[in-house]
Amino acid sequence: MADRLRVGIIGASPDRGWAARAHIPALHALPDFELTAVGTSRRESAERAAREFGAEYAFTDASALAEHPEVDLVVITVKVPAHAELIGAALAAGKHVYSEWPLTRTTSEAEAIVAAAAAAPGRHVVGLQARFAPAVQRARELLAEGHVGEPVSATVYSSRGKGAGGRIPQWAAYTLDRDNAAGLLEVAGGHTLDPLEYLLGGLTELSADLAIRNSHNTVLETGERVRATSPDHLLLNARIGEVVVSAHLHDAKLTGAHTRIEISGTAGDLVLANDTAAGAPGLHAGGIQMSDLTLLASRPDGSWQDLTPADPAPLASLPVESRNVARFYARLAEDITGADTVPSFETGLRMHRILDVIRRSADSGARQPIPN
Repeated sequence: MADRLRVGIIGASPDRGWAARAHIPALHALPDFELTAVGTSRRESAERAAREFGAEYAFTDASALAEHPEVDLVVITVKVPAHAELIGAALAAGKHVYSEWPLTRTTSEAEAIVAAAAAAPGRHVVGLQARFAPAVQRARELLAEGHVGEPVSATVYSSRGKGAGGRIPQWAAYTLDRDNAAGLLEVAGGHTLDPLEYLLGGLTELSADLAIRNSHNTVLETGERVRATSPDHLLLNARIGEVVVSAHLHDAKLTGAHTRIEISGTAGDLVLANDTAAGAPGLHAGGIQMSDLTLLASRPDGSWQDLTPADPAPLASLPVESRNVARFYARLAEDITGADTVPSFETGLRMHRILDVIRRSADSGARQPIPN
């Protein structure tokens, strides 16, 4: 392997997409990585992506990209239903694999991928990057130091602007179909619950309610009216051991989409939020994983102290959506040389199983335990 990790991205559209918005700026900012290959479904777009993003190789065949000798790490940034097949190709090629979250469309697909990864060389990781936000990292340290005493409760609110006003861009319309596993529960649920578990430990039981309150959306580019079958609201009552957890996640927030996590303890409180600027909710329509978070800690006199860590260069100059992805890549480079900090495929499988428990609880109306 070369001194720098050579990366091939499947789904590197030059027109729009998560690769262009987040992954490519992150890779260009980090000295341990080199973008060597890009892949899209069409030759013209693949070649244009290679020119625009500075990659040497362009592919329309994902297996050929994964098998290329100048690719060490295969990154998968396409729509969720294609993840399992593309991860399988990268594993078969013996490469390190970084798949965006959700890991796969279904839990059974995730189980098969984890089994295949166990027999394959390399690191295999899933993009649950919110845990690497500086505010989340510092909050974890403060909790370990006993800043709040014994944690008593966690209150979570997270909203996104997707579908606001009953309108949705064409590229996002596929997320309205529950079968595509790319809606609020899967994407916002996974990205929000993962840092919560990272801070407080694993969820142990829950009761949940799922609802569709925005039943139809109009596609902006075409005017087509599309029925939503994927829930746009999640209400959760849960436990992390003795810690009481309540959460409300929802889409189609018309104004002020934001996230706020409050952790209360016997000796104080912590707040992680992206709604503190100018004392009013901001417009963080994409969720906790792609926004800057502020960390506030309570003082004994009842006032609040801003303990948000400074963002060092070069990450501070990156687009906001790219910063946590860059932090993820930086940790992955350390993991490949011997550390173990980045969410693995097994982490992704656990989150898929939690989402299954949420669905069962919502369908049955009964509280459900979460298997270890």
